[in-house]
Amino acid sequence: MNEKSFSVFREISRRRRENKTVTLSRSKWGMAGIFLFLLIISVYMAIPLVYTVLQSVKPIEEYYIYPPKFYVTNPTLDNYRAILDSVESLGVPFTRYLFNAVFTTVVGTGVYLILALVTAYPIAKSKIKGVKILNALLVYAMLFQNDTMATLRFVVMSRMGIIDTYWAVILPNLANTMGVFLLVQFMSSNISDSILEAARIDGAGEFKILFRIVAPSVKAGWLTVLIFVFQSYWNAGNSPYIYSENLKHISEAMSSIAVSGIVRAGTGMAVTILLMIPTIIIFLWNQRSIMNTMAHSGLK
Repeated sequence: MNEKSFSVFREISRRRRENKTVTLSRSKWGMAGIFLFLLIISVYMAIPLVYTVLQSVKPIEEYYIYPPKFYVTNPTLDNYRAILDSVESLGVPFTRYLFNAVFTTVVGTGVYLILALVTAYPIAKSKIKGVKILNALLVYAMLFQNDTMATLRFVVMSRMGIIDTYWAVILPNLANTMGVFLLVQFMSSNISDSILEAARIDGAGEFKILFRIVAPSVKAGWLTVLIFVFQSYWNAGNSPYIYSENLKHISEAMSSIAVSGIVRAGTGMAVTILLMIPTIIIFLWNQRSIMNTMAHSGLK
């Protein structure tokens, strides 16, 4: 560190000791370079979404144009109108598919959040023996893919008698340890033991401490978990444990429409857009919480 750099560092330290605001200036060219870089990255990441939206309003005759065009000459909403007609042809009302998806998603997400909070709290803040082992098991459990456990899950759920029921969709996702892992990391870094001790001295029980003190303090963490769990349940329509048509999700009904070849290519893209809308809305609502959680959980 040269003398000039040392002087700047010493001045910053002095101002911090005096509780003065420190403003680090950047050159205009540096800011312009950063802005340009972020703009390029944003455009690159937005291209797939823009392409999907354009294809969803492209008429069928433009799909046969060679060479294919990225843009749309005569946009139309016929692809979206064709979704309802195609779903009704499956023999089950559209509202039934929608109810199945909303019911399993809301119930599964709510139950998972409660279980994750109740599980993460003692792992993060208790002093009992074996806590480190439990924390390690959470990490190891995330290494197993769902496909490797499919046969075992089928045997267990068959013995329980919940095949072809709503529980066949709700219960498997409750075993996901990602949410518990995130909450453990967040509670460990954001909840002070002194606050918990003060609450216990005032006579508060552990459940009251959890839901009155800990849960509000780690709101960013469980909102992030909510997004992940919501997405997993919303996209769980193609469950191999559901056979009855009146129990299937709207995502599975729409996916069956999207696999009809180029004749329904536009309808398939419209299906993709509609299925993304709920997840995008929740993500935009909680995007700041996601960034905050990733910063505190150690994930990259």
